Amino acid sequence: MLKQRLITALVLIPFALYCVFAVSLEAFSWAILAVITAGAWEWAPLMGLQRLASKLAYTASVAVILAVLIIAIPVDTIWFNGQLQPIYYAIVLAGLGWWVVATLLTLKYPNSRRLWSRTRSIVGLFGYLTLIPAWVGLLAVRSLNYSDNSLYGGFALLFVLLLVWAADVGAFFAGVRYGRNKLMPAVSPGKTMEGLIGGIALAFVVMMVVSHWVQVPADQFNGYYLTGLVTVVASVFGDLSESMFKRCAGVKDSGSLLPGHGGVLDRIDSLTAALPVFTVAYLWLLA
Repeated sequence: MLKQRLITALVLIPFALYCVFAVSLEAFSWAILAVITAGAWEWAPLMGLQRLASKLAYTASVAVILAVLIIAIPVDTIWFNGQLQPIYYAIVLAGLGWWVVATLLTLKYPNSRRLWSRTRSIVGLFGYLTLIPAWVGLLAVRSLNYSDNSLYGGFALLFVLLLVWAADVGAFFAGVRYGRNKLMPAVSPGKTMEGLIGGIALAFVVMMVVSHWVQVPADQFNGYYLTGLVTVVASVFGDLSESMFKRCAGVKDSGSLLPGHGGVLDRIDSLTAALPVFTVAYLWLLA
């Protein structure tokens, strides 16, 4: 399993970096639409949809919403004078609110499942709130200062990716080596407190290295590290919340598209939370 994960990662990471740095912003928006649409396809069974027509309808609804955003809001208008486009801002705020709720639902699981598990429309709404703000946050970060420096947003996005990857890698190896105390066994039996601490610790190492490399001003240290911390914590609960929905639906992986990694949702679950949270934290603490 570890070998498969490494091989898949060695293929996906260069492709992801190519999309982040080498393609136009408009092409990037459509490419990420395709990824989020695949995530919507995998979300449909989590809400109990089994018929092909129902799954296609839900998937298409997410794709249409994102396509309308691309067409209605040109990528060069996402930021203006340092301010995020109002519709984008409202969507990432909705995403932030959702992840506060999702965190509470995860912490209260399995008791919380009585509030939502029997109603498909509620789980479908959760899917919209998971996937659409993630796409908006991703595009908002990638388009930062695009007119002045087309690579600035790419490096900002790379920073988010590095934080999420560090939290994941640190948690995996610390959990394997030192894991004794279960983090949330009702949601994800394999995760441990030691893994959580290891993931946060490695993410902080990344933050320190990046801070030294880009020479973050001293008066922004607090905002910088707080932004990084809430992004990492959000990524953890993004992973845990998807585990909660999968457990409730009785599935191990959201799909089988990526060998050793499961489905698309299994790879982007942490990012679906990290991206809108990072975007709002950037606006509130660093912009």
